[in-house]
Amino acid sequence: MIDIKVPTVGESISEVTLLKWTKREGSYVERDEVIAELESEKATFEVNAEKAGVLKQLATEGDTILIGSVLAQIDETAEKPTVEAKPQETKVQETIAKPIASTPQPATDIKATPVASAIIADKKVDTTSITPSGFGGKIMKNDVLDALNHPGKKAFAGVELFTRNVRVEKMSNLRKTISRRLVEAKNTTAMLTTFNEVDMTAIMATRKLYKDKFKENHGVNLGFMSFFAKACAIALSEWPAVNAYIDGDSLQYHDYADISIAVSTPRGLTVPVIRNVESLSMAEIEKAVVVLAGKARDSKLTAEDLQGGTFTITNGGVFGSLMSTPIINVPQSAILGMHKIQDRAMVIDGKIEVRPMMYLALSYDHRVIDGRESVSFLVRVKELLEKPELLLIGKDPVKTLLEL
Repeated sequence: MIDIKVPTVGESISEVTLLKWTKREGSYVERDEVIAELESEKATFEVNAEKAGVLKQLATEGDTILIGSVLAQIDETAEKPTVEAKPQETKVQETIAKPIASTPQPATDIKATPVASAIIADKKVDTTSITPSGFGGKIMKNDVLDALNHPGKKAFAGVELFTRNVRVEKMSNLRKTISRRLVEAKNTTAMLTTFNEVDMTAIMATRKLYKDKFKENHGVNLGFMSFFAKACAIALSEWPAVNAYIDGDSLQYHDYADISIAVSTPRGLTVPVIRNVESLSMAEIEKAVVVLAGKARDSKLTAEDLQGGTFTITNGGVFGSLMSTPIINVPQSAILGMHKIQDRAMVIDGKIEVRPMMYLALSYDHRVIDGRESVSFLVRVKELLEKPELLLIGKDPVKTLLEL
C-alpha cells in the first residue's frame, strides 16, 4: 500500500478540509490522476495519485485533516480491470426509473419521478404550479401533492411554504479565514472611507469604438477592470503612501503595483493578485483577469496566486451595489470600491445632461495615509478614467508636447 498524505501548502497552514473525492472508493486510478480536492484557509488544491492502483479512502468529505496526515492509500499491486463495473447505485437508479405497468404513462416533457409523472397525468396538474425539490430540478411525489393541497400557492424561489426549518453547516476554512481577516481589519486599522464619482462616458465610448478590434487583436474582451487597474497603478506611483503598509515599526513602500482583484466564488471571497500592473498593457491586464477569474470559478487558485498584493480593487457594481464602504485587505492600506454605472442628470457647462456615472469609494488606513493623500489619489483616479488618453503616459498629451 502507498500512503497519500496531505501535502504542505503554506508555512502557517496546519489543516485543510476535504471538499470532495473525485474518484470512488475501490476504483482503479492511474498515476498522477486527481483523486481529491482539498481546501486550505487560502486556496483550493488537488491531490494526485502517486502510483497507479486501487484507491482506499481514509477520510470523508467535509473532514478537517492535519497537514501530513494520510488521506488515502493506493494498492499498487492490484491489476487494472479491463472494464470497470458500474457502481451499485446506478443499477438501483435504473431499476427505479422503470415505470410501473399499472400506472398511467408519465409525462415526457418534464423532469419528474415515475410516480410524480403518473399523478401529474392523472390529476392534470399544471407543472408551473409545482416547485421541484429533487436533484437537478426533478419533481418528486410530495411536490405534486403539495401543489394539489395548496392550489394557487407556489413557494418562492424553491423555498417551502411556512417552513420553520433551520440548517446548520460547518464553516469552511476559507470562510473562517475571511471572517478572521475582516475582523482583524476592523480592529487593527484606523479605517476611513472617502468618496467621489466618475463620468464613464469616455471609457464607454472607447470600449464601443474599439471592442471588436481589441478582441480580434488580443483574443480577450476589453472590460472596465483594465482601465481601473491601469489608472490605480499610475495614481499609486504618484501617491506612494497608498501603496504602502505597516511592517512592525516601519512603513514598507512599494515601487510596483501588485493589485489584488476581489473575486466572489461559491465558497467565498478571494483576492488573487495581478503583479506589476504598472508594467502591463491593457490586453495583458485583461488576460490576467480572465485567467484568475477562471481559476477562482473552478477552485484552482494556488497560494501563490493569493499571496502579496499592495492594493485591492473590488467591484460591487456587478451585483448592483450603488455605494458601499469596502474593508481593507490587510496588511494593505487601501482598497478601491467600484460600483454600479447609473445614468444621472449632471450639470455640464451650465447645462443638464444625462451621463453614465459611477460612485467610487476608497477605504484607507489613516495610520499610513493622510486625508490629503487619500482624496488626491481618488481625484487622480477619477481624472485618468474620465480622460483615458492619459493612461498612456499619465499626462495630458498636449501639455506634454508644450512642456507645460
